[in-house]
Amino acid sequence: MDDLVIYNNLKADTTASAIFELIESCAQSEFGEDKRSRMRSRALRMVGDLAAHACICGFSGNIWQSFLIEKIVTDENTFSLSCEKRRGGPGSLRDLALRDIAILKDYFFVDFDMLSKILKCPELKVVSDFKLSDTPTRFFGYKYSARIRARMDDLRSEIIRVSMLPGASMGNAGNPAADKILSLLEDFYARTGTGLFGLHRAFRLDDGYIVAIENLSAPTLNDLVGLEMAKKQLTDNTEAFVSGRPANNCLLYGDAGTGKSTAVRAIANDYFDRGLRVIELYRHQYDSISSVIEQLRRRNYYFILLLDDLSFEEDETDYKYLKAVIEGGVSELPANVLIYATSNRRHLIRENYSDKEDEDMHTGDTVQEKLSLSMRFGVTIYFGRPDQEEYREIVKALAERSDIGIPDQDLYAEARKWELYHGGRSGRTAEQFVDHLAGNLEEKINKYK
Repeated sequence: MDDLVIYNNLKADTTASAIFELIESCAQSEFGEDKRSRMRSRALRMVGDLAAHACICGFSGNIWQSFLIEKIVTDENTFSLSCEKRRGGPGSLRDLALRDIAILKDYFFVDFDMLSKILKCPELKVVSDFKLSDTPTRFFGYKYSARIRARMDDLRSEIIRVSMLPGASMGNAGNPAADKILSLLEDFYARTGTGLFGLHRAFRLDDGYIVAIENLSAPTLNDLVGLEMAKKQLTDNTEAFVSGRPANNCLLYGDAGTGKSTAVRAIANDYFDRGLRVIELYRHQYDSISSVIEQLRRRNYYFILLLDDLSFEEDETDYKYLKAVIEGGVSELPANVLIYATSNRRHLIRENYSDKEDEDMHTGDTVQEKLSLSMRFGVTIYFGRPDQEEYREIVKALAERSDIGIPDQDLYAEARKWELYHGGRSGRTAEQFVDHLAGNLEEKINKYK
């Protein structure tokens, strides 16, 4: 593996390097029983590592092949990043990548059943045919979404298929299917992307590094009952953005629990295949926005920076970072980055009646300064509390999704009581009410029989 040029980051992965070393050691013609015993111990650790990784990612079947594909498609190198913007095409960079794929192909098709015989380690056979439990677990969700796992499974199947085609041995330097496999990877990079941004929908900032938010809930805008005007405004602006047309930064404001944050998560799901990614930033990270934007400027995706629950007290000055970034700084927002903020307040900086009194020689300036941040959002979308009829529609829709078979009249009566004791009508209140019903369903059904 020391010969890799483009994909040399694989050598830094401890699990991958340990497996490569094990495979190379087993290729030797002879070794003593002492060495076999040491290699068997390493093989057992490798099986444990691959099994744990497969459970986290949702891999099954040949989990070594799935693991190696994951490492290749998530590796951000000069070749994969160039394919993200356009297919690689002929050239020296592709020749070097082809050389690496020819090397990695031999490791991809390693026969672990044969290795198990060589090392007298039957546990190695599970690597070739790993089965995930059919029993749902509440302890963790899969690292990758179902559609991304499906794309990686499809890639694995295609690599196996093209390697079996007649004439596949005419690839690079006599290595079977190397050129065909590289073409499949080029297609994958161009269609899905590479690295974190290619395989995940949402991200956060951790010590200055952008990291994926795994197991993200998967609502869509269709899951939000009502709010038709707000959803249309949000969709229209986002559609223009991912279509490469001019679009505006958005401020989603209104009553608590009305679905502002959920709406942004929903568009992350709805527009994932169009290249949209969402990065959430917290209050203490606003001074890092400029550095984050520089990391995104040259990537082939559309990014929304989500500033959730945005508001400032009158003595806070962090909003000045946002003003400079959104509009007015030396460096403008790149065309592939927008800012979406949610807030319970239309005016993001607290205002007092004293701001308009005569003690300030320039009262107009004071008011304008406090309005200036809100005015930098070109689109403002209002999320209001539902009226009684809308609230009933939300409750009914959520109850149907949860298969709660309570008569409508009784359902609405219970929802009304819940609303009175839990902060009034909102989508959040309705969801909490239905969750409560689902957790006590048998008792409620018996009550209304």
